[in-house]
Amino acid sequence: MPTKREIVLDAAIELLGSRGSRALTHRAVDEAAGMPSGSTSNYFRSRDALLSGLAERLEERDYADWDALSRVPAPSTVDQLIDSLALFVTHAITTDRTRTLARYALFLEAQAAPAAQAAVRRGNERLTDWIRTMLRNVDAGPDVAKLLVDCLDGVVLHQLAGPATEFDAQRVVDRLVRALLLS
Repeated sequence: MPTKREIVLDAAIELLGSRGSRALTHRAVDEAAGMPSGSTSNYFRSRDALLSGLAERLEERDYADWDALSRVPAPSTVDQLIDSLALFVTHAITTDRTRTLARYALFLEAQAAPAAQAAVRRGNERLTDWIRTMLRNVDAGPDVAKLLVDCLDGVVLHQLAGPATEFDAQRVVDRLVRALLLS
């Protein structure tokens, strides 16, 4: 059962991901969370505090997802790696679309909010570490994980901002992974 604070933050994530950063106000979060007016302000006195809390909540939810995915053995072949990453990309742009949009909106907001920026950085480092574990059995160089995360971020961002009509995550990830592993 989520706490009231988590309900507020989950509503903020939903609001940021579905309506953008301009819609993220304390009052709008109260309404989206179904809480009395002033509830969000009780937990987060400023917009920066709300952004920091939102970043931490995104991080918590991402960790839970990555933890669940980490229970599956690391891919032992390049083809298995490609399959796993294609599923990850597809999930980010479909099932998890709103949370992914919130994350990218937070990236932009975080440049002016140092605490949120730190949480965004931690999340990126954690994702890079998770990808590094996925790469350990496919003979990837030490820099491939960071490059792969950055490239996949770009693929996901472009699919969210201006989706290709015939996007094939499997094909895109296949070409990307093979190019990075050959370099």
